[in-house]
Amino acid sequence: MMSSITAVYPHQFLPPIQMEIGDHKEVPDDASEHCPGTQSEDAGKSDACAGCPNQEACASAPPNGHPDPIAERMATVKHKILILSGKGGVGKSTFAAQLSFALADMDYQVGLLDIDICGPSIPKMLGLEGQTIHQSNLGWSPVYVLHRSHVSRVLAPPPDADVTWRGPRKNGLIKQFLKEVYWGELDFLVVDTPPGTSDEHISIVQFLKETGIDGAIIVTTPQQVSLIDVRKEVSFCKRVGIRVLGVVENMSGLSQPVSDFKYLKRAKTRREEPEDVTERVLAVLREKAPELLGLVALTEVFDSTGGGAAKMCVEKGVPFLGKVPLDLQLCKAAEEGKSYFDRDECWISASALSAIINKLLKDNVMA
Repeated sequence: MMSSITAVYPHQFLPPIQMEIGDHKEVPDDASEHCPGTQSEDAGKSDACAGCPNQEACASAPPNGHPDPIAERMATVKHKILILSGKGGVGKSTFAAQLSFALADMDYQVGLLDIDICGPSIPKMLGLEGQTIHQSNLGWSPVYVLHRSHVSRVLAPPPDADVTWRGPRKNGLIKQFLKEVYWGELDFLVVDTPPGTSDEHISIVQFLKETGIDGAIIVTTPQQVSLIDVRKEVSFCKRVGIRVLGVVENMSGLSQPVSDFKYLKRAKTRREEPEDVTERVLAVLREKAPELLGLVALTEVFDSTGGGAAKMCVEKGVPFLGKVPLDLQLCKAAEEGKSYFDRDECWISASALSAIINKLLKDNVMA
């Protein structure tokens, strides 16, 4: 079977969710007044259910008496991995997208679910803006996108749609993702989440836990302001019983070819602007040391004097998966919706991610 990536993210579902969630509920003909509906989590359990002839059936059976639809959908998914980050802006979605590309390149069938309801990044990072969904007799079906020799099945949103929803509607949309999307046979379902530990995180754990979650990968940057929030994310995983597969230190230094740098000469006073001497520096290098132009420079961007993610992992007793440097070519790949494994210039970032994935698969027996 040709490997593929199946991506699902919030704005695709705006038209159907507005029709199907809202105040809609299924109520038996002989139900008591104020029945919460057979699809509600309170079915058979709320005060309004007292004395209803359907109370026992609703309380003991899944909605409508049918098998759990989420369990049925997830039965064809071998491994489920949550991508978490306590801090926003650490490159979590970039990592989730490139992880999916990498797994697909290894001939795995991959699903990518973005549950950042208010600000999903996956459409842009997979080059799927403007794509639309359709419904079949199997459920919500994805569109198909070609990545290398792999056919990627993707569900996509209307452009520029905004979402301002409270928790219950977010929960309803996530549930719809899981029970109505036809995922098919998947080796991996990668779930990209918003920062923090709020409604979306609680919902995805609640809905998927009975089907088996392999664990979570937590993404951070090296500085303490990020690691403070990541510690909370580790505590959240332990509290809800989700295994931490490991922590990735993203943006771990800057990787850039020497020839791509801009060189400035410091101004004599604060009121003057620095002088751009890039052409003079490159001219000297071309003449005196041309071999240096082929080197890649690595430098720190964030303060890592506190020991970074590696030290935090020792303190919290969780695995450290590795570091991925900040790479301009990686950023370009994300902007263009492409795999940075397709870019020869990304060899440092690609090598780092490959090592992380190999460690993940080896240590957690996920082949």
